[in-house]
Amino acid sequence: MKAVGVFALIISFSVAAESKIYTRCKLAKIFAKAGLDNYGGFNLGNWLCMAYYESRYNTTAETILKDGSIDYGIFQINSFTWCRNAKKRQKNHCHVACSALITDDLTDAILCAKKIVKETQGMNYWQGWKKNCENKDMSEWKRGCEVS
Repeated sequence: MKAVGVFALIISFSVAAESKIYTRCKLAKIFAKAGLDNYGGFNLGNWLCMAYYESRYNTTAETILKDGSIDYGIFQINSFTWCRNAKKRQKNHCHVACSALITDDLTDAILCAKKIVKETQGMNYWQGWKKNCENKDMSEWKRGCEVS
């Protein structure tokens, strides 16, 4: 009986740890519904392009940086400034746990990304966007996705 309980616990951890990788069109619909199209002057294509180059649309993406901070989730939001994990020196400007940025529910990640765009230099925060999306035609990113 004890083995069954341990097995169930292992299964629950593995289910919780599974990553969700969105398709471009599914993400376009989520982003449009969340009001990202033209938010901060950036069209939906910019948001899709940025999320692709930051995380490949992977909700559980985590990147450990040289300074010891971690970039979390679909937008790769940094733990030092924007969210809170176990370390005390974080600023947590988004008032959110970093773990909330790596779930399939993108609400907290989107709210934090909006705050970053509003309080910094737009999308210049994201190097993936600067390198791959800035000043490029973004119309391809939402093509075929049935979003206006």
